[in-house]
This record gives sequence, C-alpha cells and structure tokens, in this order.
Amino acid sequence: MHDHKRKFAVIGCGHIGKRHAEMIVRNEEAELVALIDVKPQSELGIDQYNVPFFHSLDDFLTSGIEADVINIASPNGFHAEHAMKALEARKHIVVEKPMALTKQDAEKVIFKALQVHRQVFAVMQNRYSPPSVWIKELIESGVLGKIFMVQLNCYWNRDERYYKPESWHGKKDLDGGTLFTQFSHFIDIMYWLFGDVENIQGKFNDFNHQHLTDFEDSGFVNFDFVNGGMGALNYSTSIWNQNLESSMTIIAENGAVKIGGQYMDKIEVCNVKGYQMPELAPTNPGNDYGAYKGSAANHHYVIDNVVDVLNGRSAITTNALEGLKVVDIIERIYSFK
Repeated sequence: MHDHKRKFAVIGCGHIGKRHAEMIVRNEEAELVALIDVKPQSELGIDQYNVPFFHSLDDFLTSGIEADVINIASPNGFHAEHAMKALEARKHIVVEKPMALTKQDAEKVIFKALQVHRQVFAVMQNRYSPPSVWIKELIESGVLGKIFMVQLNCYWNRDERYYKPESWHGKKDLDGGTLFTQFSHFIDIMYWLFGDVENIQGKFNDFNHQHLTDFEDSGFVNFDFVNGGMGALNYSTSIWNQNLESSMTIIAENGAVKIGGQYMDKIEVCNVKGYQMPELAPTNPGNDYGAYKGSAANHHYVIDNVVDVLNGRSAITTNALEGLKVVDIIERIYSFK
C-alpha cells in the first residue's frame, strides 16, 4: 500500500492553499500533482512546487492528470461550485471552511458525494489543538454537569492591510461575511461541544469597515442550545491594529472553564468541583510555520486523516454534516440582519 501515493491537486493558491500544498508534500504517502489558480503563476509564489499549473478546475480535470483528491482553498463563494465539479469528476474533496455559503448548497455537495461514493473532508483543524481535545473530553465525561451558559468572544483586527481592493475578502458573494471567513472555526467548536442552537437573536453593526467590506464587522448574538443551556456569541473585526482574543467561557453546574488567547489556544481558568486539571501538551509544538499562527498550524492532521481514510486505516474525523451545520447556524444568525 505504501508505494501507492495518494494524489492531490489544490485549487486556490493563496495563504491557505499554500498550507495545503506544503502539508501534502510533507506527507510521505501523499503526492501533489497539480496547483490551480486564476492568477498568473508568477504572482503566486509557488515555484518550489514544481508541478503542473492550471488556471481553472475544468482545465485540470480535462488534462488527463490523475488525482484522488482535490483540495478546495478557493474564495468561500466558489467552494460549493468547485466541490460539485470535483465530485462529478469522481474525486474525493477536502473543503476549507465554510463548505458553502448556504445550507442548501452544502446539502447539494453532501448529496452529490453520496451519489458518487466519494468522501467530503471538511477542514476543522481547530479541533486538533490540545485545549480543544481536552475540553471535548471534559464535556463528554459529564464532570461539568449541566451546562448553564456558554459565551464565545471573537475579537480580531481586520483592516485595510487585509481587505485589499483586489482581494475577494470583503466581497459579499465571495466572502460571505465575518462569521463565515473569520469565525466559523469557533462556531464549529461550539457546535462540536454543545450541539445545535435555537431561538437565535442578533444585533449587528458596521463600525469601521464601510469602505472595506459589503457586510457587518461586529455583532452580538444570543441563543439557546437545543441540548439545554443558553449561549452568546460576541464578535468584531473592528479591533484596532491587532487581534485581541478568541475565547470561550463555560458556566456549568459543577464549575467554570475559560479557554482564551488569540486563537482559543490557552486554558485560562479551570475551576471544577473535584477535578484536577491535567498538564496539556503545548499548542502547536515546534511551530516552524513562520507566519502561520494559530489554527493553520494543524492542517497536517487534516491531510494525514485523508490519507488514513483512503487507505482504510481510520475513520473520517471531520464529518461533512458538521460542516453543513456550521453553515446552517451562520445562515440562521445572519437572517436577523
């Protein structure tokens, strides 16, 4: 089995697409066979990958180059369209968050995958960080008892350094909005831990992105968890100069926990009846990724899982239905605007 490398092509060669390419190259059982992007190759900084380059997914699919998997790291608004094309060509897909910008499109992707018997790997790499693994185990163990309240705070800086005029960032049809592009990973973590939400109410504002984006930069959202307890999501990209935090505070029957830091990567408080906090592995040990801080450092887990699943060694860790639910929750939040 080992001599049969799984062949990957990546569409979208920006920041995240390069991460995918890098992780594919680092995996001994994977092979990068092509890169795809609408921009000229010379502008992308991908020369180290010495593989065929295509300007569109169609061009690649008609090239005759074999691929098992297509990694979709194009702008958000193209994810569903690229996913459908890749699945129609009988390829497995790895889709960056969000899987689509509407629940309906996400459902179409999942249905198509079932029809053609191919896997959809939704990228939810924040789940692999030591604090995420720890809090998931803590909640599932029942040590906290009933969940009373959960508060998610996502306060980041995104300004003209990020929303460049020629970029897809900030464009309604390609970006989708702040919750899709900046904070869907944290909504995913919340859904993974506590399940679905209902009785959503929201309040939104655009404080200092009027000339940069087509949508809000800040919001207060509250809801009930279907499984019990109530929740709030407070978010903004209008923070001056640098990210402030992404944090989750959990108030439960038997104690309180707060996970904080810029990327929800530090356990700030663990005050739980009869419970001793274990020593956790450092988040992103040996971080040799330079500019790739926070969640992007965990992408190798995603590629490793794809290879393991396709080689029959393990189950898929990122269920496409969960990707759909995150889109569904964000779409319902945004219906209040």
